[in-house]
Amino acid sequence: MNENENLKQDTERIVQDYALSVLFVEQHGKIRKVYTDKGVFALKLIPPKHGIDFIRNVQFLYQRGYNRIVPIYPTNDGRYAVLHNGSLYYLMPWLSNDENGERNERHKQMFRELARMHTLSAREMAVDGEHRDEHYQTTLEEWKKQAEFLEEYVGSCERKWYMSPFEMIFASAYADISQALSYSTKKFEEWYEKTKDKEKVRTVMTHGKVSLKHFIYDDRGYGYFINLENSRKAPAHFDLLPFVVKSSKTYPVKNDDCVDWIYNYFKYFPLKEDELLLFQSYLAYPGTCMDIVKNYFEKKGSLKEMDYLKQLQRQYWQLKNTEYVVMKMEEIEAQKKAAAAQQAQEQS
Repeated sequence: MNENENLKQDTERIVQDYALSVLFVEQHGKIRKVYTDKGVFALKLIPPKHGIDFIRNVQFLYQRGYNRIVPIYPTNDGRYAVLHNGSLYYLMPWLSNDENGERNERHKQMFRELARMHTLSAREMAVDGEHRDEHYQTTLEEWKKQAEFLEEYVGSCERKWYMSPFEMIFASAYADISQALSYSTKKFEEWYEKTKDKEKVRTVMTHGKVSLKHFIYDDRGYGYFINLENSRKAPAHFDLLPFVVKSSKTYPVKNDDCVDWIYNYFKYFPLKEDELLLFQSYLAYPGTCMDIVKNYFEKKGSLKEMDYLKQLQRQYWQLKNTEYVVMKMEEIEAQKKAAAAQQAQEQS
C-alpha cells in the first residue's frame, strides 16, 4: 500500500462520523485537503490540550455576532472535533484563498476584521489590584537592574584596549538599547498612574496568531480567520504586539505600512489611553537585545563569537525597525492631542 492510500484510509477513519465518502486526500502541513462526494473540505490537526477552549472560543465569537471565521462542522452526533491517534481533528470548508489583492490592502482588510472581532467580543473584567501593583513593582525592579547591567557592561567594554567584535557592536548599539529601555519604562510608569485606581480592565477575544497566512479568502473575496487554536480572552495588544514585532524582523526599513495597518485597526477599535501606553511600553522594550548581551557576558551555551554577533546584529535591526514604528506612533498621538487642544480652545 502506497503513502497516498495510507493517508486516504486514515482520513476515512477520521471523517466516518461526518457521513462523508472520501475520494482523494492531499497533505498540506497540518491540514488535509479532503475531496469527498459532498465537496472539498479542510481537515485540521491540533493538540488535544487546545480542543475544549478553542471550540468554546469560536462558539463565543459566533454568539457575539462575529462570523468571519471559517466554520467548524459538527459530526453526526454533535461533536466539533474527533480524537484520533492522540490528536484532535476538526473539519472546515476548503476556501479558495484567492490572493490576487495587493499586499497592503489585504493587511488593511485583515486588521479591519480583527478590530471588528475585538469590538464584538470586548468585555470589562475585574482586575486584582494587588496583582497589578505587584506586577508593576516587580517589572520596574527588573528593568532597573537591566539598565544598571547595560551601563556597567558598556563601561567595562569601553575601558578595554581592544574590544571583541561583539563588544564593539554592543558599544555602538548601547545608546539605542538604553534609550528604548528608558522610553519603555516611562510609558509603563504612565500606564500605572492611569490604571492604579481602576477596578476593571477591557479584554477581547484575541486570535492568538495574527498573520496573513491565517486570514484567507473565499471565491467572493470575503476574508475569514482560521487557526484560532491559541485564541483567549486578553487585552487587545496580545494580538497587535506579536504581529508588529514579527513584521520588524528584517533589514532596517522605514515600515510606514505597519504604522498604517495599526491606525487602520485603531479607526475601528481605538485603544483607550492606558491601553495605548502599555502597548507602546511593551513594543519599545528591548528585551531580546538585553538577553543576548547578558548571555554573551555570562558565556551561556556553546555559541561562538560570530554566532552572538549575528544574533545581536539581527536583533538590533529589529530594535531600530520597532523604534521607527514607536516614534511614528508618538508623533501621530502628539498631533492628535494638539489638534484636540486647539479645537477645545476654539470652542471655549
